[in-house]
Amino acid sequence: MGSSLDVARWQFAITTVYHFLFVPVTIGMSGVVAYFHTQWVRTHRPEYYRLTKFFGKLFLINFALGLVTGIVQEFQFGMNWSDYSRFVGDIFGAPLAFEALLAFFLESTFLGVWVFGWGRIPERLHASSMWLVHVGTVLSAYFILAANSFMQHPVGFRFNPETGRAEMSDFIAVLTNKVQLVTFPHVVMSAYMVGGAVIMGVALWLLRRDRATDDAPVYRKAVRVGAVVSLVASLGVIVSGDVQGKIMTEVQPMKMAAAEALYDTTSNAPFSVLSIGPLDGSTATRVIQVPGLLSFLGTGSFDGTVEGINDLKVSERAMAERVGQQYGPEVAALVTADDYTPIVPVAYWTFRLMMGAGFLTMLFCAAALWVTRKNGAPQSRWWVWVAVLAPLLPIFANSFGWIFTEMGRQPWLVYGLMTTATGVSPSVSVGEVWVSMVVYTLLYAALAVVEVKLFLTYVRRGAEPFEDPADHTDVPEDAPLQFAY
Repeated sequence: MGSSLDVARWQFAITTVYHFLFVPVTIGMSGVVAYFHTQWVRTHRPEYYRLTKFFGKLFLINFALGLVTGIVQEFQFGMNWSDYSRFVGDIFGAPLAFEALLAFFLESTFLGVWVFGWGRIPERLHASSMWLVHVGTVLSAYFILAANSFMQHPVGFRFNPETGRAEMSDFIAVLTNKVQLVTFPHVVMSAYMVGGAVIMGVALWLLRRDRATDDAPVYRKAVRVGAVVSLVASLGVIVSGDVQGKIMTEVQPMKMAAAEALYDTTSNAPFSVLSIGPLDGSTATRVIQVPGLLSFLGTGSFDGTVEGINDLKVSERAMAERVGQQYGPEVAALVTADDYTPIVPVAYWTFRLMMGAGFLTMLFCAAALWVTRKNGAPQSRWWVWVAVLAPLLPIFANSFGWIFTEMGRQPWLVYGLMTTATGVSPSVSVGEVWVSMVVYTLLYAALAVVEVKLFLTYVRRGAEPFEDPADHTDVPEDAPLQFAY
């Protein structure tokens, strides 16, 4: 049955990874839909109007599911992680509050304007409302990542011995955390990569199905726009990921060492593309490795020195012992771990699955651009698999990256300040956590069925035929509001 800590960790992992399936799709698709809508306003070419309405429906389905699954996250912090919430809630809660009051308010309000505004408001204002929705989703990501970056690299706080809590002393420092400044562009670029791939994959399937119809040029346009967005964003992911790796090596060297299963401190360290063995430092065999690449990723120099797990075990333990000297015995009691090494195989393989799925997505995007050049269309049945896998691969890459980020920090809950075992709620029993997890799992399973059924239903229908939209000046002021979908 496990302890309440084990079950609470599983519940957090399941609900967070599930919710994060929808987040990058929402951010990426909202930007592409805003682009299609802007192009319609600029050119009044029917294909842009049809693509705006068609992919707008798919975006709304995903947005609704993402909203429902996100509500559980904050409830979960209060129920399963009350000691964590009590200790750093003053810091962690501030960016989450901004996310709810500013970012979510912005995106939800203007999403309503966009959905109900067809034919009711000037078209330029209407198109700008979707851009504001997109800005809201990006802002939401910024505040969420600021909270998470504090857990990776705590800054802008002081410990109050009277309350026994860590309290915020500099909100700007929290928002401009060096981890945040490199993580945010990496995550947003990843979201554009996902959004473009979803657009491309859906349109690719429709283009192959309707390649002999008048709809083919419409879907070909969407394939090429989605592929270009995803391909360009993937280059941004690579560049931002390189910078992020150097900051990670600086502030969380154990995470970088675990990602590479590097046990001994090494100069001119090679990057392991693939290893065989238990990854415990004893019998691992590097099947494929690139000389000096790990040193470059970690230090910016091919001859740089990257610390290994064996040396870092000593420094991590020393860091844990300094907590008591710096903050006193009350905070020292929050640091209880026998070993400060994360689960190396999880860090190693999620890091490679993240990159592998990302590179395969780039290959699919390049292939889609090639096959659709000169008004071409995919013919082979293999393209059906490309259309299905192209959206899924970057979504899974995002999830693997998220798992690596969180698991690579363990056993720390807040790095260098609090271990995970001391953050769990002491008054919640194992049975209670199991009950809530079973409820969430059943709820999420039902939501997954709804999401997939709705999504596939609208994809099979394809883009609706073009009908010249009513001008807002022709609609009587007292006409009732109508749903656009």
